[in-house]
Amino acid sequence: MLGLQLPTDPRWVDLAKKTIAEILIDHAYCEQKAASSCISLIVSYPDKEKLVEVLTPVVAEEWGHFERVMEKMKQRNIPFGKKRKDEYVEKLLLLRKKGGTREQQLVEQLLINAIIEARSCERFKLLSQHIADEDLKKFYYELMVSEANHYVNFVELAKEYMPETYVKNRLKELLEQEAEIMQNLAIRGDRMH
Repeated sequence: MLGLQLPTDPRWVDLAKKTIAEILIDHAYCEQKAASSCISLIVSYPDKEKLVEVLTPVVAEEWGHFERVMEKMKQRNIPFGKKRKDEYVEKLLLLRKKGGTREQQLVEQLLINAIIEARSCERFKLLSQHIADEDLKKFYYELMVSEANHYVNFVELAKEYMPETYVKNRLKELLEQEAEIMQNLAIRGDRMH
């Protein structure tokens, strides 16, 4: 799905079904970070008109997702809880190439964001197919579609600022490295990633 080289281990969804409260808490933090990441890109690259135009509504959408997750938690009497370390994202961020032009640095961040969206999309699909709660099934299906669109946004933006061949090759490299990260991460039912 969306270029991912390694599907999520099926044991993840089995664990997640049993710890859906923990998944919702972690998911809320993921949505906050997604909105913050887009804001950071806009603030860092205000001269990139297309980026500002495309990511401004994504910020609003990601924050809207955060609000919706919080509402699902409230309906289920789940307290927000403490922020958790996101080992997956931390390892992805270490893949960013150092140096290069400003545009290359921008493309690194856009492609990492794209991969995070792709993995979230895949996980939302699994939740929408396997959890018992009908309301959450529908919710995660809707978010799956949204995350797929965000993936496309990030990849297309990367192609605005670097040649398509460069973007495709770098994305392929990053997706291969992401698969290695996934293979070596512990399977945790209390984390979205």
